[in-house]
Amino acid sequence: LAITLVGVVPVSAHHACPVDRAKEVTVKGTVTAFNWTNPHVMIDLEVKNDSGKVEKWSVGGPSPDRMANNGWDKNTLKPGDVITGFGYRFSDGQNIVQLQKIVMASGKEMFLYARRR
Repeated sequence: LAITLVGVVPVSAHHACPVDRAKEVTVKGTVTAFNWTNPHVMIDLEVKNDSGKVEKWSVGGPSPDRMANNGWDKNTLKPGDVITGFGYRFSDGQNIVQLQKIVMASGKEMFLYARRR
């Protein structure tokens, strides 16, 4: 029973994403890694802050299957690509964003959760 409970707590906490939905944020940066893995696809970015210092950010969305339904695949992004992400930052101030969409340097929009209409 103890082993079962230990496994349940992280899963339940994991799905209660601590994001601040009161304000959408925009993060523009250079992709350093594109992790097409379960349970969530994650993108590592280098982002210049207002003072010009480079910060490391982690942005991402749902599972690969769910993103594939919106036109994504493991080759959608590669290191060096510049993207602008729109989503909700973790409420504890970490440089982590639950993305809703990205805009590629070409101007192409890619949605993560909502199906394209």
